[in-house]
Amino acid sequence: MGSAATTTMRAWRVRRPGPMASGPLEQVTAEVPRPGPTDLLVAVRACGVCRTDLHVTEGDLAVHRDRVIPGHEVVGEVIEVGSAAGTGFSVGDRVGIAWLRHTCGVCTYCRRGAENLCPESRYTGWDADGGYAEFATVPADFAHHLPGGYGDAELAPLLCAGIIGYRSLLRADLPPGGRLGLYGFGGSAHITAQVALAQGAEVHVMTRGAEARELALALGAASAQGAADAPPVPLDSAILFAPVGELVLPALEALDRGGTLSIAGIHLSDIPVLNYQRHLFQERQMRSVTSNTRADARAFLDFAAHHRIEVTTPEYPLAQADRALSDLSAGRIAGAAVLLV
Repeated sequence: MGSAATTTMRAWRVRRPGPMASGPLEQVTAEVPRPGPTDLLVAVRACGVCRTDLHVTEGDLAVHRDRVIPGHEVVGEVIEVGSAAGTGFSVGDRVGIAWLRHTCGVCTYCRRGAENLCPESRYTGWDADGGYAEFATVPADFAHHLPGGYGDAELAPLLCAGIIGYRSLLRADLPPGGRLGLYGFGGSAHITAQVALAQGAEVHVMTRGAEARELALALGAASAQGAADAPPVPLDSAILFAPVGELVLPALEALDRGGTLSIAGIHLSDIPVLNYQRHLFQERQMRSVTSNTRADARAFLDFAAHHRIEVTTPEYPLAQADRALSDLSAGRIAGAAVLLV
């Protein structure tokens, strides 16, 4: 079995949650984590910069681990395999670490295939240290084999932005050949758009940034307009990626009869008062999305193996993780940013 050649590593910890302008992240020298018997030790090669990392860092999500290392879209190389980790991975394998890292396996939700709702679920970069570091650990049962044909930076955003977008698309209940609206067009939405287009959907994008609208049209969207603007056609389904509760109203109003709005984020600002006739009548409905199951992840990564996904990945060195999150907060990133280690 291989092991880390050094006992210390570079990493970023959340010093004190708060706005990015307050400097909540600090770069530290930390001990290389030791894998438990059922864990893998991974040398991080790339880590995606997800909006959930921003929510953890700025305090939108409650602290689950003091001074946590964020990051849950990790691509790396297995350098040590725990003694009881099974035979699924070997030293030298390329591996993915995603958001979900533990479920109990015995509760009602786990038994019915809804492990994303497990009350004992735990998450990388929130409950346990993540990938804004040179090394990370992951339970082998929650690690992911990755499709070939992609570079490390291209794969990283697939491990959350891609997986969560895929589950959000399932929750949106889009009919075959239907019209899909995407509200917000960052890391997850620009991947989800490609999945929907490959499945034959007509995609319409509502987002605030001109650069993001240009990217949407370049990827094949039928239209792109402002975040609260009405799409040119009624929508069969919509997904809200932007964590802005005010956008729930125009998204619901844009739905055709029987349409479904899927809300993709782990955090959403307050939703204004709904008008029943304008927003919900005619059997329109709204659904939340909570994490994902490992089955979702496997299905999406298999899709990515058979359908080339073009991932726009502004790249930052690990030493500039704070700048990457600041740029994400300010809306300066089109696509899905990635830290390279």
